[in-house]
Amino acid sequence: MTSAQRGRRVPGSRLTTTLGPGGDSDGMNPHDIEHIRYDSRRGRHDGVRRKLSRSLVIIATTSLTAGVVSGGVRYLNRSPHHEPHYEGTAAWWPHVVLFALTVAAIVVLRRRGIHPGSLLLAPLGTTAARRLAHTLRSACRHPSAVARLLIGILPMAMLVYGPYRSGMQILGGLDPNFTVNAWGGPTYLGAMACHYLDGALLMAVAAGLLNLLLLPADKGHRETGAGQ
Repeated sequence: MTSAQRGRRVPGSRLTTTLGPGGDSDGMNPHDIEHIRYDSRRGRHDGVRRKLSRSLVIIATTSLTAGVVSGGVRYLNRSPHHEPHYEGTAAWWPHVVLFALTVAAIVVLRRRGIHPGSLLLAPLGTTAARRLAHTLRSACRHPSAVARLLIGILPMAMLVYGPYRSGMQILGGLDPNFTVNAWGGPTYLGAMACHYLDGALLMAVAAGLLNLLLLPADKGHRETGAGQ
């Protein structure tokens, strides 16, 4: 290797590229480049998995699956009689306003260096699991922790019910009677868009309330990776 050449490690990968005087890769074929890209993506995915709580992910996945099954059963038992559509039930304008506010909030978060995806996964994270566990353990010693849990029942129920209701929409929405007078109806895609927007906002509010209610994570009871 000459003095003009240098080794450069690609972030998130195990490979080191050798660059020539012009900055081009020296001796690398397309397979090597693809390997770097794959390894970098795998590193990011491994980091996400380490931040997720296995217990909370299982609860959310079970709720979503139950919702899909429930929606399928509802669709299979749908009525042959089609209900009439009533004007004004779609509520499109309120949802247009909610959508605009949501986009504005996302822009503000991005400008502050906060990725919306990290907030979306926060209720499933290991930190959330440790905070909930710490609050539960403290309930026997501190009455204030009991009050926090009692107030948090509703937002916790919302976070569990949200995936269930979203899953139900997938197959249940195929029934015309399911969407005919729903928000965003009478079409399948319109009803799904409005429902998912409402669900995402409600779960965001629920997660925000729990963030205020739950005690800080107990450093003595850390989850290792996604093991719990």
